[in-house]
Amino acid sequence: MLKQAGTTRALVVEDDPNIVDLIRSNLSVRGFDTVVSVDGLRALNLLETEEPDIVLLDLMLPEVDGFELCQMIRERSPVAIIVVSARGGERDKVTALNMGADDYLTKPFSIEELLARITATLRRTRPAETAPQSVPPVITIGPVEIDLARQQVRRDGAAVHLTPTEFALLRELALNRGKLLTHAHLLRRVWGRGYETETEYVRVYVRRLRAKLETDGSEPMILTQPRAGYRIAAD
Repeated sequence: MLKQAGTTRALVVEDDPNIVDLIRSNLSVRGFDTVVSVDGLRALNLLETEEPDIVLLDLMLPEVDGFELCQMIRERSPVAIIVVSARGGERDKVTALNMGADDYLTKPFSIEELLARITATLRRTRPAETAPQSVPPVITIGPVEIDLARQQVRRDGAAVHLTPTEFALLRELALNRGKLLTHAHLLRRVWGRGYETETEYVRVYVRRLRAKLETDGSEPMILTQPRAGYRIAAD
């Protein structure tokens, strides 16, 4: 189905009809299109045909591992992913983030919290406005070039694929090069207000950036100040 211009489409991957009805009815009154899948294979097909802006993904699905499905979605698309699961353990949250999820919400949840997280995630993962004139269009840190306007990153001239959340975190660190940025600052600036205590989000995404931008034996690009935060070394 073709998506109308300006419409936000959500793909809900969930097999509990009560939760599906709750989410669909509340998104509908806020102008969302909602597409539903109860299994992983159909979800991947809908990802291609429906081009959703955001995926709400349950981990406990029939005949598929939710973590693997999260990874497969991320490999195919930069779409925003919020895992919505009854599995509330810290290990499950970290695993989901490592697989490419942008956020993790534990059931039971309030619809207000879900809507707030959808809003925050879409703000973060949609293309940003052009950088202000005072900001250099390209920031170079050693072998890494960060094109803020095009939201593109290169290392030694080769393109590096970053998810929108990874890019948002790198952008915040690069624009404040030399400054120590606390976990709370990064969470507030990248994820949004209300995320200041989710320190594991920053740790996971810093690891993801390091894996993509740093090489063994080279000078580390992102420096850690234990129990405080992160910074990129001054030029």
